[in-house]
Amino acid sequence: MLDITKDIQSLTTFRRRSGDFMKQLKKSKQPVILTVKGKAEAVVQDAEAYQRLLDIAARADIHEAIRQGIDDVAKGRTRPAREAFDAIRRRHGIPR
Repeated sequence: MLDITKDIQSLTTFRRRSGDFMKQLKKSKQPVILTVKGKAEAVVQDAEAYQRLLDIAARADIHEAIRQGIDDVAKGRTRPAREAFDAIRRRHGIPR
């Protein structure tokens, strides 16, 4: 959960106290939002937390692809594998 007293800071403060912020990032695993002239401009987080976020996004993509595939089958938007492979062979001049 975002704590606005710790997790939203000015870029100037971040520059001055970057070591403290790095310790906070590693300990809390929470991102820090950096502001410039009061407007959010960047998000900083530790590498482990960022990797976790990438892994979650990748899993979400896989789940969406599976959902779309199931939807295609349900709506009859498929064809037998033999037809698909024959079309690929013809397109690329691959003999059978």
